[in-house]
Parts: sequence; C-alpha cells; structure tokens
Amino acid sequence: MGLTFQSTQSDALTDVNVIEKKEGQYVIALAGNPNTGKSTVFNALTGLHQHTGNWPGKTVVSARGEYTYAGKEFILVDLPGTYSLFAASVEEEVARDFLCFGNSDAVIVVADATCLERNLNLVYQVMELTNRVILCINLVDEARKKKIEIDAAGLEQELGIPIVLCAARSRKGIDELMETVNKVVTDELVPSPNYVRYPGELESRIQLLQAFMEEKAKDFSSRWLVLRIIDGDERLLHSIARNSQMDIQGSDQVVTQETLAIEDRSSVRDIITQAIYQKAEELKERFIIERSEPNRRDRKIDNIITSRIVGIPLMLSLLALVLWITISGANVPSAMLAEFLFGIGDQLSGLFMRINAPDWLHGILVQGLYKTLAWVVSVMLPPMAIFFPLFTILEDLGYLPRVAFNLDHMFKKACAHGKQCLTMCMGLGCNAAGITACRIIDSPRERLIAILTNNFVPCNGRFPTLIAISSIFLLSYTGGSLGILPALMVTGLIVIGITVTLCLSYLLSKTILRGVPSTFTLELPPYRVPKIGRVLYTSVIDRTIFVLWRAIIVAAPAGAITWLFSNLYIGDLSILGHVAGFLDPAAKLIGLDGFILIAFLLALPANEIMLPILLMAYLATGTMVDFDSLASLRTILLEHGWTPLTALNVMLFSLLHWPCATTLLTIKKETGSLKWTVLSALIPTAVAVVLCLITTLLYKLVVVMNI
Repeated sequence: MGLTFQSTQSDALTDVNVIEKKEGQYVIALAGNPNTGKSTVFNALTGLHQHTGNWPGKTVVSARGEYTYAGKEFILVDLPGTYSLFAASVEEEVARDFLCFGNSDAVIVVADATCLERNLNLVYQVMELTNRVILCINLVDEARKKKIEIDAAGLEQELGIPIVLCAARSRKGIDELMETVNKVVTDELVPSPNYVRYPGELESRIQLLQAFMEEKAKDFSSRWLVLRIIDGDERLLHSIARNSQMDIQGSDQVVTQETLAIEDRSSVRDIITQAIYQKAEELKERFIIERSEPNRRDRKIDNIITSRIVGIPLMLSLLALVLWITISGANVPSAMLAEFLFGIGDQLSGLFMRINAPDWLHGILVQGLYKTLAWVVSVMLPPMAIFFPLFTILEDLGYLPRVAFNLDHMFKKACAHGKQCLTMCMGLGCNAAGITACRIIDSPRERLIAILTNNFVPCNGRFPTLIAISSIFLLSYTGGSLGILPALMVTGLIVIGITVTLCLSYLLSKTILRGVPSTFTLELPPYRVPKIGRVLYTSVIDRTIFVLWRAIIVAAPAGAITWLFSNLYIGDLSILGHVAGFLDPAAKLIGLDGFILIAFLLALPANEIMLPILLMAYLATGTMVDFDSLASLRTILLEHGWTPLTALNVMLFSLLHWPCATTLLTIKKETGSLKWTVLSALIPTAVAVVLCLITTLLYKLVVVMNI
C-alpha cells in the first residue's frame, strides 16, 4: 500500500467547496460526534498529524488528506464533530452541508465504542442521507478495558451497513477500514441501510411523499429530503438552493397539504429524535454487553474536580503548579542558553572589530538585532518547552472540558457562551489561536464577545514579562528564595484576567452586543492516558516552534529599529529619549514611565520582545546585554526609578493591553470588519489604563496616609 498526503483547510463559514475529482479518485467524508477519535482515524489513514485533543470543538474547519490503496487515490475530508445533522451550530452546519453537497463517494461515521448508543443518532441520520455509509467503531481497546463487548456482526446485520472495529491509536482495524471503503466505492459491497421507521402518520406520509420527491431529489435520498422539508429546516433549504441545482420550489406547500395529520410541524424533530434514540437503546440491549458499571472511575473523579466547592480551587491550584514547574524548571536551562547565545554575540562583536566594520553596522546587526534575538530565545524557549507539554497533557487527559464545566455558570451569569472558556484555554498558548477557536461558538453576537475579550488571557508572549517582573518584585521579600510565590502571583494575574473577561462580557452583552445567551451541550469525555510521542510532537512542533519562530521574525527588526532610535541623537537626547520624554507625563499618571510605554508600543509585533526593548532603551548605549541573575536585572530597574507600584502596573498593563499584531490581523480575518478590529485594540487598552490609574491613585493615597 502506498501512502501520500497533503493538508488544506477551508473556512467553516463559507459555502461548501465541491472537491473536483480526477479519474480514479474518490472523496471520502469522515464524520462523527466530537471526541470519538475521529482525527486519530484521519491521521492513521492519511499519515497527517492533526492534533487529537481530548475535548470537544477542536476541529473547527474541514481538514483534507490523501491516501492511496489498491492503486486508487482517496481524498479524505475530516469534518467538524457533530452530534446531529439538524445543524444547531456552525460545526454541525459545516458537516451537514459537506455531506449533502461535497460530492463524496462514501461516508465513514466514527463512533466511540465506550458510548456507542449515544453515537447511533448520527449514524441513523447519515444512513437516511446516503446508503454509502461505513460505521467505524473506534476506541475498542478502551471499551475492552471497561469490560464492554460489542456484537459487531449482529449490529452490522441490523443496521444494514458495514462495520469495522478500530483502535486507531494503535492502527488496529485501519487496514480493514481501507479495504471496506475500497469495496463500497467500487460497488463490490453495496450497503443497504435499515432506516428507523417513525411512529403514527409520519411514516405513512413519508412513504406517500417520496414518490413526489423522487424526480427532484437527484442528488439526495428522497426519504431524507422529505423529512427535512416536513421538519421545516429553512437554513437547509437555503443551503440546497445555494449549493445544488435542485428546484424544490413549491415542495413545501405540497408537503403541508399532504401532512394534515401532523398539526404541529415543530414536533416533527422531537418525534424523529425520540424514535432514533429508542431504536439506539434497543440495539444497545441486544448487541452491547457491559459487565461492569461504565465510566465508574470517571464519575468518581468528576464528582471531585467538577464539584461546586472543590472544582475551581483545584483548577487554580493545578494552574499554579503548572506555572511553578515552568518557572522553576526553566531557570537553569534559560541561564545556560543565555550564556551560550550572548557568548556568540561577543564573538560576533570581535569579528566585526577585526574586519573594521562601521560602528553603525555592528550596532544594528549585533547589539540590536542579534542580542534581542538571543534574549527572546533564551527567555522564551525553556518556559515554552515545559509549559506547552504540561498544557497538552492536561488537554489530552480530558481536563479542559472540566475547566469549561466549572466556569460555565459564570459565563452564563455574564451573558456569554459557555464555549468561551475553551477559547480562553487556547488563548493561553496564543491569543491568535484563541481568536480562531471562537469559530466553535455558533452565535455571531457571542462569538464577537469571545473575540473582544480573548486578549485578557495572558498568551505565551506575555508570560516571560509577567514571570520576570513578578520574580523581581518578590525578590526583596523572600531573601533571594522565591519558591512558588512568582507562580502564585502569575496565577493571581490570570484570575484578574478571567474576572475582567467576565465583567466586560456582561457589559458588552448589555450594551453594543445586547442579546440573550444561548445554551450548548458540553460533553465530558472519558479520561485517557496521553501518548507521550504525540504530546511531544504537538507541544514542540505545533506550538513551541511555531510561537518561537513568530517571535524571532518580529524581534529581529524590532531590535534593530530600537538600537537605531536609541543611538540617533537630536541635541543631547536620542530619538527614543525625546519620544519617552513626550510620553512620560501621561505614563506617570498610570504608574509607568515614558520608556515603558515606548517598549509596549514597539512590542506591538510580538509581546515577547517588550522586556528586552525596555532594557535596551534604559541603557545609555542603547545595546542589549546579558544578565547574570534576577538580582542584577532588579538593580537596573531600580536605578531607573522602579517602585513596587511600577512593577505591579507593568504586569497589569502587560496582562490587559492591546493585542499583538498577529492577533489583530486574525481578528480582522475572522470578523471581516475594521470596526471590530479597532475596538478589539481600544477596549483592552482602555481597561488597562483605567485599572492602572486606579492602582496608582490607591498607592498615592496609601503613601499620603502613611498606611
């Protein structure tokens, strides 16, 4: 078997892209409920490495891969996870529309062997849409651990479609799945789905109307189309008109006349859903054997970590622990990396001197560009190399949905969507990724709220500044032994960010984004042991290297420009000094100084470079230097007038101020509006200014009263 692959992504909010096929090519749609291991099946078939996070809502767009089998080329499209084809969310609408209009030759429905009954709702709905269905029952290894046995042969005969048992993470059943797909697309195996027969007059009317719709439903199952028209799904009818050549004008009136026995058309969906679930329950009794109480262990754990009393304190403690491990573990490698990289800088300086290079060239390339890069790499790489694997382990374990569950009631009170918590978790790594993740929120109003407030969760670019300043601030109070205090302070800042998010979400929902919060179903997935290889690949390649590279490409020109502005003089002051003097009065009002404000402005391309730019601006020569310890860094800041208030306000301003350029561009792309992009910069900046102004006034009040 030969295997080739490529990856593309399509926007979840646009019309369906019909995949053009060449001779000998077949398009296969991969559908399934969230958290059934669908992306793992996709990876096993195509060889791609999509991240398989153990939480719902991960696949926001449709990923495409290719593989070859038996001399044929197969194009595999991984659809967003969906519980139903009734399309109550953006993900479900994307999945449904591709299944309807995506020109697929077969559909693989991936189901979770540990909770198969719940997954059969989607299976039956897809069976009504097309007869070319293969049911891939994944996670059979986990089902076996839970003493769950599935009579696949009996279930296959009952459903009338081929069934393949899989454990995709170990590639068990993947070859059989490929063989089954090959047989279905070549008509060597022709599925004959056994539909659910609906109660009362509904089924008889469906049979009657199928004849009328047979000629019109050239691209669909006439039974499925009749059901959708009876159901009155206007969005689907618009999709049909937009994406197909079918003329269904007048069909709705005919259906209405012929279904007089169904007085309340709004009850049709309930009748359909109830009938499918009853059938699924019947199949469970006949073909699934559970020798012990399923998920007993998971329930016991969830009773603790989702408890109203223990859940949130445990969440904050775990966050503090992760930050403590990150800060403590990064100190030594960060110092070693800095010594190595700045040593190379000294060698470069010597080389420039030996070749008699102009001072300005040496300053721009070595003192500005290279040493800023050395700082960014030495400060950012070790913490990211620790934080991202720990974060990915929590993600793969299934803890993030529990975090969303714990915070859901708070977001409801703030009139925001519960899924906003998941986008905040993504924002911890990168705010731009958090903005993209907001696609999982169906409501446009609530999606905008999530986009406008995602910046209040500190991204990886802000952590170096928060960690360094908090450590410096606490140094004089701990006798040089910091322990877990910096981690607790950063945790406290994250809590402030979450609090601001909730307050601003409530304010936005009552003013410019007025509306009623929508509800959503959050699945708590089973706990799974993370695969170490996948954790390392995802955290190092997909996250650490990506974020570090983004920081490097913007840090280089920023360092060079800062050196230039620091060393070009007008009168007795450099250009940077003149600008700092101009900004200083305004900066003093919020407990900062002009140089700090300049550093934040110049760090617009990437938050990671704020601190090195500030230090370069403070130094009289305008060069970046190495620092032996936090104590030496603290000495430099104190020499430039820093107080505990300055440290606190720098951390608050870093936490709350405008997003970086990458995030702003992502917001522009996701909203398609310059207005919302500008507001996404102005709103957090206003919040940062107001909060820093309040702390400054309180500090001055305390000093005056000698408290």
